[in-house]
Amino acid sequence: MFKRFTNACVKLVERYLPDPFLFAIVLTMVVFAASAIFTGNTVMDVLAAWGNFSSGIWNLLKFSMQTSMIVVFGSALAKTPAFTKLINKVASYAKDNVSAIILTTVVSAIFSWLNYGLGLIVGALLGKAIAKRLRGVDYRVLIAAAYSGFVIWHQGLSGSIPLTISTGFDVAGKTIQADITSTLFHPMNLIIVVVCVLVLCVVNVAMHPDAEHTISVDPSLLEDEKVVEYEINTPADKMEHSKILWALTCLLGWAYIIYYFASYAASGKGILNGLGRDSVNLVLLFAGILLHGDLRRYVDVIKDSVSSVAGVILQYPFYAGIMAIMVVTDAQGLSLAVLISNFFVSVSNQITFPLLSFLSAGIVNFLVPSGGGQWTVQAPIVMTAAEQLGVPTNLAAMAIALGDQWTNMIQPFWALPALAVAGLKAKDIMGYMVVVTIATGIVFAVGMLGWAMLF
Repeated sequence: MFKRFTNACVKLVERYLPDPFLFAIVLTMVVFAASAIFTGNTVMDVLAAWGNFSSGIWNLLKFSMQTSMIVVFGSALAKTPAFTKLINKVASYAKDNVSAIILTTVVSAIFSWLNYGLGLIVGALLGKAIAKRLRGVDYRVLIAAAYSGFVIWHQGLSGSIPLTISTGFDVAGKTIQADITSTLFHPMNLIIVVVCVLVLCVVNVAMHPDAEHTISVDPSLLEDEKVVEYEINTPADKMEHSKILWALTCLLGWAYIIYYFASYAASGKGILNGLGRDSVNLVLLFAGILLHGDLRRYVDVIKDSVSSVAGVILQYPFYAGIMAIMVVTDAQGLSLAVLISNFFVSVSNQITFPLLSFLSAGIVNFLVPSGGGQWTVQAPIVMTAAEQLGVPTNLAAMAIALGDQWTNMIQPFWALPALAVAGLKAKDIMGYMVVVTIATGIVFAVGMLGWAMLF
């Protein structure tokens, strides 16, 4: 019965889910109309918010570039002989379909917990490496498993909401604060993470189709990168392949990387606190330069990798516009995001508030797929209501964090980097991600109720 349900989800998505770009367009139209209908905003108000150069369509330019760099630099690193050897060593532990899916899921979850950027890229790279070695494993399910580990990122060390409130955050004129020992390292949060990963392993293994319906990796993906041999004849050639310039470049980059993380250690914050989009990209960049051993070779590899981020470049401006529409307020201070949050808050009590806040955050996240952006939208509503109901600050904040990460599983916005690495389309994995969303949603919902009742 489970496989029948999974197959039904897969067929439904394959038939009706358009290209992610068209999905973003349709979502834009729906949210645009909803804002004009359900709030006091006029059509021109909504249009002005959508196209605003600073807070609308171009608001995610920096984020788009950071995400693109994670994919490009990660792909370039994966094409080095040393990294290929390492990833293949890990992949060698996958002896059959079951161990392949479990290994991919667990590794992806571990790296997502450490840093969401690493989780997105490492899981997909490992899944791809396993598919090259293990014939008979369904490539779609393998990459779906790689992406599924991302569902716990906001409960980990790069979780933007718990990190934001750990040092104090102003909400409606009041400073709220909750140390990471009461959020990220709270016993209930850790229990939810462990249970979620175990459930993911079981669900991902169960979703693997039988041999008749298995779709293996495209043969072209099974080919290892060939090392290009260059002819060095002219002074320009010699400069491009200069070991001195390569060594100085590596020295410059790694000297700063060591200095950067050492400064975190010296301040007592811990090295892992220094992991972020920029620092991860810097490590990926100079690790690639170092392991390729040649500046010209690295340039050529980057050129080959850039085409994989076309989806990110094209779609993220529209998601920035959607986010702007969601938060544009009318004369009474109402926006679509506020209306959604207010509804769930209004039907809550002290026990159900975390659960309903989690559900509202899941809905808002589908339209505002950014942890920081979602916190800005929902914090004034949820945290103020939590204080009135007597719900602990740490629990209310983590309810938003879990909702934010939960619906990422069916939001193409975050799947694009992993899909770019794997060479798949959204519809190839989204049917499986529907099942993952349902399964993890149950875990998170029970976890929120348990946290509210036990702590």
